[in-house]
Amino acid sequence: MHTLHLLLFVSCWLVESTISLKSMVCPELQPRGANVSVGVIIDGSSRIGKEQKIAMSMAAKDLSHCLNLVLHIKDLHGNSALAASAALNLINHEHIDTIIGTLTPEQAAFLSHLKNPPPIISLSPAASPPPQPPPSFNQMTLPAAHQIRCIASLIAHFHWKNLISISQDPTLFLPLSRALHALDISIDLHATAPVPHASIESELLKVIGATNSRIFVVMHCSYEFAAILFEKARVLGLLEKGFVWIVADEISNLLDSADSSLLLNMEGVLAIKSDYSTNHNNFKAFKSKFKRKYESSFPSEENPTPSIYALRAYDAVFAGAGAGEDSEFLSGKLIFKNGFLSQKPVFHIVNVIGKSYREVAVWSPELGFSGDQLHSIFWPGGERSVPKGWSLGSRERPLRIGVPARGMFNQFVKVTYDSGRNSTRITGFSIEVFEAAVKKLAYDLHYELVPFNGSYDEMVAQVHNKSFDAAVGDTEIMATRYVYVEFSQPYIESGLVMVVTVKPGLKDSKFIALNPFTKMMWLQLAAVSTTTGFVIWLSEFAAGNDQFTGNSILQTICSILWLSVTIISLSQRENIKNPTSKLVLAVWICVTFVVGASFTAVLSSMMTVPRLEPSVREIDVLRNSNAAVGCNANSFICGYLINVLNFKPNNIKPINSIDEYSRALDNGEIKAAFFVAPHAKVFLAKYCNGYIASGPSFKLGGFGFAFQKGSPLAIDISEAILKVSQSGHVDTLEQNMLHHSNCTSSLASSQEAADDIRLGPGPFSGLFLILGCILGFAFAVAVVRLARARWTSFLDAVWASMVVIRECCARFGSTYFGVRRDTNSVRVIYVTSTSDETSVST
Repeated sequence: MHTLHLLLFVSCWLVESTISLKSMVCPELQPRGANVSVGVIIDGSSRIGKEQKIAMSMAAKDLSHCLNLVLHIKDLHGNSALAASAALNLINHEHIDTIIGTLTPEQAAFLSHLKNPPPIISLSPAASPPPQPPPSFNQMTLPAAHQIRCIASLIAHFHWKNLISISQDPTLFLPLSRALHALDISIDLHATAPVPHASIESELLKVIGATNSRIFVVMHCSYEFAAILFEKARVLGLLEKGFVWIVADEISNLLDSADSSLLLNMEGVLAIKSDYSTNHNNFKAFKSKFKRKYESSFPSEENPTPSIYALRAYDAVFAGAGAGEDSEFLSGKLIFKNGFLSQKPVFHIVNVIGKSYREVAVWSPELGFSGDQLHSIFWPGGERSVPKGWSLGSRERPLRIGVPARGMFNQFVKVTYDSGRNSTRITGFSIEVFEAAVKKLAYDLHYELVPFNGSYDEMVAQVHNKSFDAAVGDTEIMATRYVYVEFSQPYIESGLVMVVTVKPGLKDSKFIALNPFTKMMWLQLAAVSTTTGFVIWLSEFAAGNDQFTGNSILQTICSILWLSVTIISLSQRENIKNPTSKLVLAVWICVTFVVGASFTAVLSSMMTVPRLEPSVREIDVLRNSNAAVGCNANSFICGYLINVLNFKPNNIKPINSIDEYSRALDNGEIKAAFFVAPHAKVFLAKYCNGYIASGPSFKLGGFGFAFQKGSPLAIDISEAILKVSQSGHVDTLEQNMLHHSNCTSSLASSQEAADDIRLGPGPFSGLFLILGCILGFAFAVAVVRLARARWTSFLDAVWASMVVIRECCARFGSTYFGVRRDTNSVRVIYVTSTSDETSVST
């Protein structure tokens, strides 16, 4: 059995070696068996340096069948500044052909001044390419400009506007700032990685205290620094909800090699990872061999998986040994232009989750983001929605926001102390509006509400002297306060309102019987009644009813008007005979019944609805009579009454509670109480019987939130208040605040409610339309009948005239033409006519 296992192991090793040898051909620029001396400069104390050392030793072994390659390794032991001197030592003592290691272009430029300097292949991360790269210098990494563009695009995608950058290379700050500035994004703070790393925690605290941004971009940092950075950041709560961390590929490329502890500390981080293929056989063979060698060399390391840094180090040895650009390298094609890789990069945006990561997008300079799943990112703290990236205050040092603890109207701000739980609960309309506005901010706001027992002016002064960062409550916006603080957009309109007692009674009680109908209704009812009476009279007259005649026009008009009045109560003494008149009368009876019933109902309702009048209508009456008035003792109103409305100080009574207002008004201690409009609504909602707002309202600035001068929060909260107001949420909150009242309607609307029930012609338009059609029909019938009677009388008169003419002609002929005429008889013609027949007799 053991023999079988051994045979399988040897077979796998031979196959693996065969793949490696076949895939990695001998360098074409070197003769077989040539001696090649390669100087290697690495930091053996770092994870990257360890991987590079193993990878380059593997490359040297794979080239041993082609070349006699010797590696001369110099370990910097964490001090990268010694790279140039180490290279110089190798050149002077080892006569090397190529230098591979963590040399910057500036260090390579120093070595280029030597006589016959060897070619240099740099494995260090590249910042911006220098204008004049040293000769025979090649950088195995892509310029940082591409990665900076990717970071800027990622930040712009989420509409973040401020960030904090952390780097061990200060030269990256300027290109990053320029790329972000082009997208209207600013860097609040550049933080250079501290040395020693033990001071990272204190530096992070300084960063958080110096800015309100919660976006961190980490570039050009070592694996060891990243491990400490994220460990300290998690301890300080910087990887909780509201924070965003973006790391560049110097750290992201090590995610496959990272320890589980680092991955757990980086949960929720977005990482930009360089693209390379892991599916071809060369990589699989390399990975298998690398893991075995790494585990044997560094048994204490948790994860032996190679990163792209190992691949680049492996490829660098082949390139240094003379491999051409057409060779197949593990990290991809190596095509250099002016000393830097010329191919366009592709970056994978990955999201660290637990002990692993998943890809959420791919970015390239030509196409930008593709395969976009940036909407389903697992953010720090387990948050699913996109963090706002900005925060005023912090969990450790939240903003102190003062609220009035002695406000008279606790519907706006109510402070409740729970001695048992040793806690304070602050609620109310103003608090709810502020909380709704905070939710509309583009960043998180950490704050605590602090009750303040002084006056409103004193609370504003506390904001001015920076004891409070802001003040929230039913605070009136005034010009005198604007000198010391800045106010937000008013969240509710305000004005000075006078409230007085009411004197109940019926308005215009002498004419209360006329109020159920509007003037237009009365006019239309009179017109319809008169028209109906006229049509009935005309119809009866046309039918020959002797009771509907008049000897004169005046008598006829009086008869019509009297009929119009009597048919309303159906008490006319005339006998209606014509069927058409009876039809009109039947419809009219229906109309009068409906209209009369409606009149009775409205009049009954108006007699029971309270019709209230204010006891005082004008402020001048109070001022001229030296009447006492009340105002909030903890408000600006008392001073306003004296300085603006010219009340005498002796006539002003300070009030300390909302119930005291009611008692003072009822007892006659004050004749009027002055409130700001929102407070007046609350008072009238609570005491809706017996009080009413009266007189003019004096415009004020409204209720707003106070902030320190120059605070950006004032502008942001103002914008948020507008959003909340336009959504109708403020109106909803106000209605909820006033909902506790047991009043069925406010006093201000009681008069309007009574007036609203007055009836006009509208509700009866259908009945009047039907009546109008019937009246029109009856009128047409009567007119036709009258016209027919007059035409018959006209024809009878013509016929009688013709008979008389004929008789005259006959007599004239007998006299002058010899016609015999009976002189003894004289024929007398009588013509009688009625409306039905005409007769002629002699």
